[in-house]
Amino acid sequence: MAKQHKNPFKELEASLLEAPPGMKKKVMNDIAAAKLILDMASLFSINMGSALRRLFRTLGNH
Repeated sequence: MAKQHKNPFKELEASLLEAPPGMKKKVMNDIAAAKLILDMASLFSINMGSALRRLFRTLGNH
């Protein structure tokens, strides 16, 4: 006879609890703030090189 093994993944799924609404809201706000910071950093770091090149190109022509 084959042995019956417990599936540990089903046990993990059964032990999951719903997060409190306040916690969900805090996590979503933190994620939104982090995304905003990353977007702002990306905007300034990517465009900064281009802006500096244009600045020096403009200054060199005068």
